[in-house]
Amino acid sequence: MRVASLLPSATELLFAIGAGDSVVGVTHECDWPPEARSLPVLTASLFDHQGASSGEIDRHIRSAVHQGSGIYALDAARLAELKPDLIVTQELCEVCAVSYRQVESAVRELPGEVPILSLEPNSLDDIMETAEVLGRATLHEEGAARLVAAMRRRIAAVAALPPVEGDRPGVACIEWTDPLMAGGHWVPEMVRIAGGDDELGAEGSPSEQVDWDHVIEADPDAMVLMPCGYGLERSLASAADVTGLPFFLDLPCAESGRVAAVDGSSYFNRPGPRIVDGLELLAAILRTRPGDPLPAGAAWVPAV
Repeated sequence: MRVASLLPSATELLFAIGAGDSVVGVTHECDWPPEARSLPVLTASLFDHQGASSGEIDRHIRSAVHQGSGIYALDAARLAELKPDLIVTQELCEVCAVSYRQVESAVRELPGEVPILSLEPNSLDDIMETAEVLGRATLHEEGAARLVAAMRRRIAAVAALPPVEGDRPGVACIEWTDPLMAGGHWVPEMVRIAGGDDELGAEGSPSEQVDWDHVIEADPDAMVLMPCGYGLERSLASAADVTGLPFFLDLPCAESGRVAAVDGSSYFNRPGPRIVDGLELLAAILRTRPGDPLPAGAAWVPAV
Protein backbone atom coordinates (compact mmCIF):
# COMPACT_ATOMS: atom_id res chain seq x y z
CA MET A 1 0.00 0.00 0.00
CA ARG A 2 1.11 3.56 -0.78
CA VAL A 3 -0.15 6.24 1.61
CA ALA A 4 0.00 10.00 1.19
CA SER A 5 -0.29 11.61 4.62
CA LEU A 6 -1.46 15.22 4.50
CA LEU A 7 -1.63 15.57 8.26
CA PRO A 8 1.34 15.59 10.68
CA SER A 9 -0.54 13.70 13.39
CA ALA A 10 -1.51 11.00 10.89
CA THR A 11 2.12 10.66 9.83
CA GLU A 12 3.12 10.13 13.46
CA LEU A 13 0.38 7.57 13.96
CA LEU A 14 1.23 5.68 10.78
CA PHE A 15 4.84 5.29 11.85
CA ALA A 16 3.83 4.43 15.42
CA ILE A 17 1.62 1.52 14.29
CA GLY A 18 4.34 0.16 12.01
CA ALA A 19 3.01 1.47 8.70
CA GLY A 20 5.81 3.94 8.10
CA ASP A 21 7.14 1.97 5.14
CA SER A 22 3.82 2.56 3.39
CA VAL A 23 4.04 6.36 3.63
CA VAL A 24 5.20 7.80 0.29
CA GLY A 25 4.46 11.51 0.79
CA VAL A 26 3.98 13.93 3.67
CA THR A 27 3.40 17.61 4.45
CA HIS A 28 6.02 20.30 4.99
CA GLU A 29 5.15 20.17 8.70
CA CYS A 30 5.65 16.41 9.15
CA ASP A 31 8.75 16.55 11.31
CA TRP A 32 8.21 13.45 13.48
CA PRO A 33 9.46 10.81 13.51
CA PRO A 34 12.79 11.90 11.98
CA GLU A 35 12.39 9.37 9.14
CA ALA A 36 9.39 11.33 7.86
CA ARG A 37 11.60 14.32 7.04
CA SER A 38 13.24 12.47 4.17
CA LEU A 39 9.98 11.67 2.37
CA PRO A 40 8.62 13.65 -0.62
CA VAL A 41 6.86 16.82 0.54
CA LEU A 42 3.42 17.49 -0.93
CA THR A 43 2.45 20.80 0.67
CA ALA A 44 3.87 24.26 1.30
CA SER A 45 2.81 27.27 3.33
CA LEU A 46 1.69 30.30 1.34
CA PHE A 47 2.80 32.60 4.17
CA ASP A 48 6.33 32.86 5.54
CA HIS A 49 5.64 33.27 9.24
CA GLN A 50 9.26 33.19 10.36
CA GLY A 51 9.81 36.30 12.43
CA ALA A 52 6.13 37.24 12.34
CA SER A 53 4.32 37.95 15.59
CA SER A 54 1.35 35.88 16.74
CA GLY A 55 -0.93 38.80 15.92
CA GLU A 56 0.48 39.13 12.38
CA ILE A 57 0.06 35.41 11.76
CA ASP A 58 -3.52 35.52 13.01
CA ARG A 59 -4.42 38.48 10.81
CA HIS A 60 -2.93 36.84 7.72
CA ILE A 61 -4.73 33.54 8.34
CA ARG A 62 -8.08 35.20 9.01
CA SER A 63 -7.75 37.25 5.83
CA ALA A 64 -6.80 34.23 3.72
CA VAL A 65 -9.65 32.09 5.08
CA HIS A 66 -12.13 34.95 4.63
CA GLN A 67 -11.07 35.39 1.00
CA GLY A 68 -11.23 31.65 0.39
CA SER A 69 -7.64 31.54 -0.82
CA GLY A 70 -6.36 29.06 1.74
CA ILE A 71 -3.01 29.13 3.51
CA TYR A 72 -1.39 26.00 2.09
CA ALA A 73 -0.53 24.82 -1.40
CA LEU A 74 -0.87 21.19 -2.46
CA ASP A 75 1.51 19.83 -5.10
CA ALA A 76 -1.08 17.90 -7.12
CA ALA A 77 1.43 16.94 -9.81
CA ARG A 78 3.78 15.32 -7.30
CA LEU A 79 0.85 13.63 -5.60
CA ALA A 80 -0.07 12.06 -8.94
CA GLU A 81 3.54 10.92 -9.49
CA LEU A 82 3.53 9.09 -6.14
CA LYS A 83 0.47 7.02 -7.15
CA PRO A 84 -1.05 6.71 -3.67
CA ASP A 85 -3.57 4.00 -2.82
CA LEU A 86 -4.84 6.03 0.14
CA ILE A 87 -4.78 9.70 1.12
CA VAL A 88 -5.11 10.67 4.77
CA THR A 89 -6.23 14.18 5.69
CA GLN A 90 -8.78 16.06 7.85
CA GLU A 91 -11.67 18.51 7.63
CA LEU A 92 -11.52 19.71 11.24
CA CYS A 93 -9.43 22.85 10.73
CA GLU A 94 -8.24 24.72 7.63
CA VAL A 95 -5.41 26.20 9.71
CA CYS A 96 -4.02 22.79 10.69
CA ALA A 97 -3.66 21.27 7.23
CA VAL A 98 -4.33 21.71 3.54
CA SER A 99 -8.05 22.15 2.97
CA TYR A 100 -10.22 19.13 2.25
CA ARG A 101 -11.53 20.85 -0.89
CA GLN A 102 -7.99 21.06 -2.29
CA VAL A 103 -7.45 17.39 -1.62
CA GLU A 104 -10.73 16.42 -3.29
CA SER A 105 -9.85 18.52 -6.33
CA ALA A 106 -6.43 16.87 -6.65
CA VAL A 107 -7.86 13.37 -6.22
CA ARG A 108 -10.30 13.92 -9.09
CA GLU A 109 -7.28 14.20 -11.38
CA LEU A 110 -5.83 10.87 -10.26
CA PRO A 111 -6.50 7.70 -12.24
CA GLY A 112 -8.95 5.27 -10.66
CA GLU A 113 -10.68 5.87 -7.36
CA VAL A 114 -8.24 6.78 -4.62
CA PRO A 115 -9.99 6.83 -1.22
CA ILE A 116 -9.61 9.82 1.12
CA LEU A 117 -9.59 9.02 4.82
CA SER A 118 -10.54 12.08 6.89
CA LEU A 119 -9.58 12.00 10.57
CA GLU A 120 -11.62 14.13 12.99
CA PRO A 121 -10.70 13.36 16.62
CA ASN A 122 -12.09 15.48 19.46
CA SER A 123 -11.01 13.50 22.52
CA LEU A 124 -8.27 11.16 23.73
CA ASP A 125 -10.48 8.16 22.95
CA ASP A 126 -11.02 9.56 19.45
CA ILE A 127 -7.25 9.85 18.94
CA MET A 128 -6.78 6.21 19.89
CA GLU A 129 -9.69 5.22 17.69
CA THR A 130 -7.96 7.08 14.86
CA ALA A 131 -4.93 4.84 15.35
CA GLU A 132 -7.19 1.81 15.05
CA VAL A 133 -8.84 3.20 11.90
CA LEU A 134 -5.42 3.67 10.32
CA GLY A 135 -4.46 0.18 11.43
CA ARG A 136 -7.41 -1.33 9.61
CA ALA A 137 -6.88 0.82 6.52
CA THR A 138 -3.20 -0.16 6.22
CA LEU A 139 -3.45 -3.76 7.49
CA HIS A 140 -1.51 -2.92 10.64
CA GLU A 141 -4.21 -3.72 13.17
CA GLU A 142 -1.84 -5.46 15.59
CA GLY A 143 0.51 -2.49 15.62
CA ALA A 144 -2.41 -0.17 16.25
CA ALA A 145 -3.63 -2.36 19.10
CA ARG A 146 -0.18 -2.30 20.72
CA LEU A 147 0.02 1.48 20.40
CA VAL A 148 -3.44 2.03 21.88
CA ALA A 149 -2.73 -0.35 24.76
CA ALA A 150 0.50 1.51 25.56
CA MET A 151 -1.25 4.87 25.41
CA ARG A 152 -4.03 3.67 27.69
CA ARG A 153 -1.51 2.37 30.25
CA ARG A 154 0.25 5.73 30.38
CA ILE A 155 -3.03 7.64 30.63
CA ALA A 156 -4.13 5.38 33.48
CA ALA A 157 -0.80 5.94 35.25
CA VAL A 158 -1.32 9.72 35.17
CA ALA A 159 -4.91 9.37 36.35
CA ALA A 160 -3.65 7.29 39.30
CA LEU A 161 -1.15 9.91 40.51
CA PRO A 162 -1.72 11.36 43.99
CA PRO A 163 -3.87 14.50 43.88
CA VAL A 164 -2.21 17.88 43.55
CA GLU A 165 -1.49 19.35 46.99
CA GLY A 166 -4.19 21.65 48.28
CA ASP A 167 -7.36 22.41 46.38
CA ARG A 168 -7.75 21.06 42.87
CA PRO A 169 -6.17 23.79 40.70
CA GLY A 170 -7.97 25.76 38.04
CA VAL A 171 -5.93 25.83 34.82
CA ALA A 172 -5.98 28.19 31.85
CA CYS A 173 -4.62 26.63 28.64
CA ILE A 174 -3.73 29.25 26.04
CA GLU A 175 -3.62 27.87 22.49
CA TRP A 176 -2.87 31.23 20.89
CA THR A 177 -1.60 34.42 22.49
CA ASP A 178 -2.76 37.22 20.14
CA PRO A 179 -5.71 37.09 20.14
CA LEU A 180 -6.19 34.89 23.18
CA MET A 181 -7.48 31.42 22.29
CA ALA A 182 -8.39 28.78 24.85
CA GLY A 183 -7.41 25.19 24.14
CA GLY A 184 -10.28 22.92 23.22
CA HIS A 185 -11.02 19.42 21.88
CA TRP A 186 -8.87 17.02 23.95
CA VAL A 187 -6.97 19.66 25.99
CA PRO A 188 -9.57 20.18 28.77
CA GLU A 189 -9.81 16.40 29.13
CA MET A 190 -6.02 16.24 29.50
CA VAL A 191 -6.17 18.88 32.23
CA ARG A 192 -8.82 16.91 34.13
CA ILE A 193 -6.84 13.66 33.98
CA ALA A 194 -3.64 15.49 34.97
CA GLY A 195 -5.33 16.71 38.17
CA GLY A 196 -6.75 20.14 37.37
CA ASP A 197 -9.91 21.83 36.12
CA ASP A 198 -9.79 23.66 32.79
CA GLU A 199 -11.26 27.12 33.43
CA LEU A 200 -11.51 28.30 29.82
CA GLY A 201 -12.20 25.32 27.55
CA ALA A 202 -14.79 22.54 27.44
CA GLU A 203 -14.07 18.89 26.73
CA GLY A 204 -14.75 17.93 23.12
CA SER A 205 -15.52 21.51 22.08
CA PRO A 206 -13.45 23.52 19.57
CA SER A 207 -10.80 25.98 20.67
CA GLU A 208 -12.36 29.41 21.15
CA GLN A 209 -11.23 33.01 21.33
CA VAL A 210 -11.57 34.45 24.83
CA ASP A 211 -11.32 38.00 26.05
CA TRP A 212 -9.19 39.16 28.95
CA ASP A 213 -12.23 39.67 31.20
CA HIS A 214 -12.95 35.95 30.82
CA VAL A 215 -9.44 35.10 32.00
CA ILE A 216 -9.76 37.44 34.99
CA GLU A 217 -13.08 35.85 35.89
CA ALA A 218 -11.57 32.36 35.59
CA ASP A 219 -8.89 33.38 38.15
CA PRO A 220 -6.61 30.44 37.18
CA ASP A 221 -4.19 28.89 39.66
CA ALA A 222 -1.98 27.74 36.76
CA MET A 223 -1.54 28.80 33.15
CA VAL A 224 -0.06 26.76 30.33
CA LEU A 225 0.96 28.46 27.08
CA MET A 226 0.67 26.02 24.17
CA PRO A 227 0.43 28.13 20.98
CA CYS A 228 -0.67 26.03 18.02
CA GLY A 229 2.27 25.05 15.84
CA TYR A 230 4.91 26.51 18.17
CA GLY A 231 7.81 24.61 19.71
CA LEU A 232 8.95 25.37 23.25
CA GLU A 233 11.36 28.17 22.30
CA ARG A 234 8.76 30.06 20.31
CA SER A 235 6.10 29.47 22.97
CA LEU A 236 8.42 31.10 25.51
CA ALA A 237 9.07 33.99 23.12
CA SER A 238 5.33 34.63 22.75
CA ALA A 239 4.68 34.58 26.50
CA ALA A 240 4.94 38.36 26.74
CA ASP A 241 1.75 38.62 24.64
CA VAL A 242 -0.04 37.35 27.75
CA THR A 243 2.18 38.28 30.67
CA GLY A 244 2.26 41.88 29.46
CA LEU A 245 -1.52 42.27 29.45
CA PRO A 246 -3.26 44.46 32.03
CA PHE A 247 -4.05 42.78 35.35
CA PHE A 248 -1.99 39.66 34.51
CA LEU A 249 0.09 40.13 37.66
CA ASP A 250 -3.09 40.02 39.75
CA LEU A 251 -3.92 36.46 38.66
CA PRO A 252 -3.19 33.64 41.15
CA CYS A 253 -0.98 31.88 38.57
CA ALA A 254 1.18 35.01 38.21
CA GLU A 255 1.45 35.49 41.97
CA SER A 256 2.53 31.86 42.49
CA GLY A 257 4.74 31.69 39.39
CA ARG A 258 2.81 28.70 38.07
CA VAL A 259 2.94 29.84 34.45
CA ALA A 260 4.53 27.39 32.03
CA ALA A 261 5.19 27.25 28.31
CA VAL A 262 5.22 23.98 26.42
CA ASP A 263 6.07 22.56 23.02
CA GLY A 264 2.51 22.80 21.78
CA SER A 265 3.24 21.53 18.29
CA SER A 266 4.67 18.24 19.50
CA TYR A 267 2.63 17.44 22.59
CA PHE A 268 -0.72 19.27 22.58
CA ASN A 269 -1.90 20.56 19.20
CA ARG A 270 -1.44 17.36 17.18
CA PRO A 271 -3.82 14.48 17.94
CA GLY A 272 -1.14 11.83 17.64
CA PRO A 273 0.72 9.37 19.88
CA ARG A 274 2.76 12.09 21.62
CA ILE A 275 -0.41 13.57 23.09
CA VAL A 276 0.28 11.27 26.05
CA ASP A 277 3.64 12.99 26.54
CA GLY A 278 1.65 16.21 26.77
CA LEU A 279 -0.58 14.69 29.43
CA GLU A 280 2.49 13.73 31.46
CA LEU A 281 3.88 17.27 31.03
CA LEU A 282 0.63 18.74 32.39
CA ALA A 283 0.78 16.43 35.39
CA ALA A 284 4.37 17.52 36.07
CA ILE A 285 3.50 21.24 35.75
CA LEU A 286 0.75 20.84 38.35
CA ARG A 287 2.98 18.89 40.76
CA THR A 288 6.37 20.61 40.41
CA ARG A 289 7.28 23.69 42.44
CA PRO A 290 7.60 26.78 40.21
CA GLY A 291 11.26 27.32 39.39
CA ASP A 292 12.19 23.65 39.77
CA PRO A 293 13.14 21.77 36.58
CA LEU A 294 10.35 20.49 34.34
CA PRO A 295 10.62 17.59 31.87
CA ALA A 296 11.85 18.29 28.34
CA GLY A 297 9.15 20.04 26.34
CA ALA A 298 8.06 22.37 29.15
CA ALA A 299 9.58 25.34 30.97
CA TRP A 300 8.49 27.88 33.53
CA VAL A 301 7.86 31.35 32.15
CA PRO A 302 10.24 33.80 33.87
CA ALA A 303 8.56 36.09 36.38
CA VAL A 304 7.62 39.50 34.99
